[in-house]
Amino acid sequence: MKRHPSNYSDWSTSTHAESSSDVYFEPIHILLVEDNQADIDLTLEMMKICKVSNNVTAVKDGEEALQYLRRQGKYAQCPRPSLILLDLNLPKKDGRQVLAEIRQDPELTQLPVVIFSTSEDERDVTAAYRNYANCFITKPADTEQFIKIVEAIDTFWLQIVELPTQGAPL
Repeated sequence: MKRHPSNYSDWSTSTHAESSSDVYFEPIHILLVEDNQADIDLTLEMMKICKVSNNVTAVKDGEEALQYLRRQGKYAQCPRPSLILLDLNLPKKDGRQVLAEIRQDPELTQLPVVIFSTSEDERDVTAAYRNYANCFITKPADTEQFIKIVEAIDTFWLQIVELPTQGAPL
């Protein structure tokens, strides 16, 4: 099923499925990798405000993220996400290492990874793109800006972009 309308002129200023009876956006599964509970809560709240109606799982460190992605241990039955929102500064294994491992694993390499971090360090941005991050977004401190970013992620990654299908052959 399509995640976005085939005719982009059908989009209104509000592009969520609820806004139009003839447009349906198939929910996807998002993995949010974030160690700060306040940032997890804020991200989930902003997604709710923006009516981003997708399944989101949050994990709090890099090792847990890789276990989830590789479906190990308690994550053996979890769905593989269609999109990863990855913080850089994580305990146990930081986001830079997680990104590198994702890109080296043939089972995971096709997954889109959005770096979603408070870092504004040019070295972090450059390193993320060298490790094939799909994009780098700096988390804003301002709530209005945060809402705009969540809306932009929703519009681009969840409505415009064609993401890999769950279980599709590599």
